[in-house]
Amino acid sequence: MMFVAVAWMAQAQIQTPQPSPAGSVSTVVGLTDVKIDYSRPQMKGRKIFGEGASFLTPYGQIWRTGANNGTIISFSDDVTVEGTKVAKGQYLIFTWPGASEWTVALYSDLSIGGNTAGYDKSKEAANFKVNSQKLTETVETLTMQITDIAEDSKSANVQIAWENTSVKFKVGVDYDAKVMAAIEANTKVNPNNLIAAARYYHATKKDLKQALAWTNEYLAAGKNSEQFWNLNFKAQLQKDMGDKKGALETATKSLELAKKAPSDFGYIKLNEDLIKTLK
Repeated sequence: MMFVAVAWMAQAQIQTPQPSPAGSVSTVVGLTDVKIDYSRPQMKGRKIFGEGASFLTPYGQIWRTGANNGTIISFSDDVTVEGTKVAKGQYLIFTWPGASEWTVALYSDLSIGGNTAGYDKSKEAANFKVNSQKLTETVETLTMQITDIAEDSKSANVQIAWENTSVKFKVGVDYDAKVMAAIEANTKVNPNNLIAAARYYHATKKDLKQALAWTNEYLAAGKNSEQFWNLNFKAQLQKDMGDKKGALETATKSLELAKKAPSDFGYIKLNEDLIKTLK
């Protein structure tokens, strides 16, 4: 009976809100998973960044960039961070805030946690400087974001924002080798992947002749030639290759099919706009 009581007491715990609650943010940049896990301290009337001991995080002093065990950023593939090559894996983020410039470091030894006194410079995976910006609105709780994803999905910014200060650093990714390997393997086992390969070649301005060959091979199979959305893509591809006559014929066919479809998904207008540029 006593054993049961002791076991119940060991399991019974009271949970209360944490002063620095856990936070997490993640996204895919290109084909790379980028994730940040951190604890989020609040201002609570304190002065955060500034010169001297009256500030919570004085200029020039190392900061664990969060609370508790610090902040961990992880990458599923090799990346570049502000131009420095960084291997895939997990890293602690340490910073040295300044009035107009911060030093940021990615640290490979996670066991140090938030213990800045044990910092060993030889374990840095990257060390760089970035400019800071003043915010017009106060950020009460430390906030980290993965933002500003590039149009070509080859980079994004990591933002650190607290009080009236924001800093960003750029993470670059390279997905081309991975995509090219997938094209090589998967178009052989599934010809339906040819159109995806063609679209990638077109988007990245690779061999457009090869892209057109793959598109034609795909459209020739079964009823694929009735897919007005892929015909519209072919017309755009032909236009970019300088074949206006061929593009006009393909866009006109795509338009006719789109008008007959229960839903055109906007392709009637896309084709009409494309045709205007071809006449």
